[in-house]
Amino acid sequence: MMKKAVMIIACLLTFACPAMAQDSGFGLSLGYGQAQNSTDIYRVGLVKKWGVQWLKSGAGYVDGYFEFSYNRWDDGNKDINAIAVSPVFQYAFNPGGNAWYPYIEGGIGVAYLDEYFIGDRNLSSNLQFEDRIGAGFRFDNLDLNFRYMHYSNASLRAPNDGIDILIGTLTWFF
Repeated sequence: MMKKAVMIIACLLTFACPAMAQDSGFGLSLGYGQAQNSTDIYRVGLVKKWGVQWLKSGAGYVDGYFEFSYNRWDDGNKDINAIAVSPVFQYAFNPGGNAWYPYIEGGIGVAYLDEYFIGDRNLSSNLQFEDRIGAGFRFDNLDLNFRYMHYSNASLRAPNDGIDILIGTLTWFF
């Protein structure tokens, strides 16, 4: 049911984006992915671009955004709910005047999980760090991204099994 809802919203955002004229820097992100233990990951977030151009060169510049997200992890037996906030640095390749451009990104944030056992993994605490690296394309007000994410408690408590996630994300900037 959740997969269908995410796909319907993603399709609606795809067709609505060309009608939007200006980008306020705020966006709505929707994502779906899987962890290495076949756990389904659903993610919805609010994004705020920084709107800076650090280290600008002919190749591109560094920008970034903050993302506040709600995550639902489903391993088939139980669900885990999580909220997270992450600052993310992004290197945009030669976006000067282009309607679309590729980028790479990375960031480390924090997450709070309502349960820390998922499948056979013991994350040992509700507080987790959310690490990410990814790549994507920005098309006007639409952003398509693929990420690797890792959640762990940075060995603050043992055991620290951590969990790795591959996730695709669609963001619409309004």
